[in-house]
Amino acid sequence: MRVSASAQRDREAEAHGYDEAMAPPLASSPVLVRCKGILFDMDGILISSLGSVERSWTKWARMREVDPAYALSMIHGRRAIESVAMMRPDLDPAAELNLIEDIELGDGEGITVLPGVKELLAALPAERWTVVTSATERLARMRLTASGFTVPNRLVTAETVNEGKPHPAPYLAGAALLGWAPEECVVFEDSASGVASGCAAGCIVVGTTFSHEAEHLECATYLVRDLGGMVVSVLPGGEGLALRFTPLERR
Repeated sequence: MRVSASAQRDREAEAHGYDEAMAPPLASSPVLVRCKGILFDMDGILISSLGSVERSWTKWARMREVDPAYALSMIHGRRAIESVAMMRPDLDPAAELNLIEDIELGDGEGITVLPGVKELLAALPAERWTVVTSATERLARMRLTASGFTVPNRLVTAETVNEGKPHPAPYLAGAALLGWAPEECVVFEDSASGVASGCAAGCIVVGTTFSHEAEHLECATYLVRDLGGMVVSVLPGGEGLALRFTPLERR
């Protein structure tokens, strides 16, 4: 039996525990999403380190005789060890990971905190959120600390999982780390591979168009420009969180 688009939206709303009075997903009016925990990607969501990333990978590409433009087209949203293996499968991926990590750690110039992030994190209880990133733990902690954040004790990083984004493993690990089911967690992501990872894990996914075009984020439950205007409330009785925001209208 064919299910109408509106019926499908109603089913998704019921499954994810959305407020009954909210607008349909991806409408241009405010929505209210209830959840237990929040899983943030790092680069492109909390911070922008694009300049550092691209300078570092350009340097590595030239050292390893890879076209820099090709390298930059491959790296976003992937673990460095997987990017290296795709571009230079003849090299030792662990050794190349150490090399690119050292290059990136030496280039912290131009890292900026993105709109709305400080306000949102300040309103969140520490136990209700963490970071799920394709960066190594050493690099993630350096960038978050340099940005002035109180870094969570436990992160999901490149070393945490055997398979990186777009595989669901990173966001399954993030939900488990917080102690909630994946469908009780909201993922904030900016890359196509990251959005796909969150969707495959069964999370509610909010994709941002800060760094990627909307057409590359097809499976996201909602789209927003960035985290500006995102309002979070802590629900009484341990019921979790309520996120209120106005999504972009999908075109």
